[in-house]
Amino acid sequence: MTIVNQQNEAMLRQSFKKLNFAMVGMWRLGLRRWINIWPSVGGQILAITHTGRKTGLRRRTPVNYVQEGNVVYFSAGFGHVSDWYRNILANPEVEIWLPDGWWAGLAEDISDDPERLPLLRRVIVASGIVGRLFGFDLQHMSDVELDQLTSSYRLVRVTLTERMSGSDGPGDLAWVWVPLGLVGLLIYHLLRRRK
Repeated sequence: MTIVNQQNEAMLRQSFKKLNFAMVGMWRLGLRRWINIWPSVGGQILAITHTGRKTGLRRRTPVNYVQEGNVVYFSAGFGHVSDWYRNILANPEVEIWLPDGWWAGLAEDISDDPERLPLLRRVIVASGIVGRLFGFDLQHMSDVELDQLTSSYRLVRVTLTERMSGSDGPGDLAWVWVPLGLVGLLIYHLLRRRK
């Protein structure tokens, strides 16, 4: 990789970190169904809760995914340098926020699995336009070309183990809509009285 490519990758990683922050905020505000409203464009997105390998703090990261029953697959497109990926290697017990529920699960790297390429192909398709923005034309790309372009990608499998519930899952900040709505109504009422 050239220095220019490394700089572009660093810029992309920083951009995704900012986008990820906003995306996790949407999950926390209870907008999870809106995030996944148009999967062919925005992709199929879940949020993974993992434990920081250095800090021990809980972190959340949105990723594109494919689900088969109680198994979820996703990839670390920036490879082994992705913080969330390194965190789940250090502590594979994770939580998964799916559009229809919240689950505990056990993550494992399956990048050496014989089914890596077909699974990775499905995950990239599930990423919507992001896959195309990264140069993947999967209708015309052979497995050899896909393997070369994704050689640094890490493929992760999470086996869902238990349905979760409680107040610290997806939508934990949805309560803010009530006071915001009340303030909006108050402002509207005050503005109407001034007329």
